[in-house]
Amino acid sequence: MDTKTQILETMKKAGKPLSNGQIAELSGIDRKEVDKLMTKLKTEGSIVSPVRCYWEPAK
Repeated sequence: MDTKTQILETMKKAGKPLSNGQIAELSGIDRKEVDKLMTKLKTEGSIVSPVRCYWEPAK
């Protein structure tokens, strides 16, 4: 499983919006890597931010 998929799966399992730090903690991925990939996911439209600094998968 690639890292982007792992981040999305972590977000889906949580069932609520998560911060980058929470995603890093739950997935075991380095925080800097999470930050970098979250920017890519946002650009792709794969994630949305319902609340400032918290993210969830796009519907």
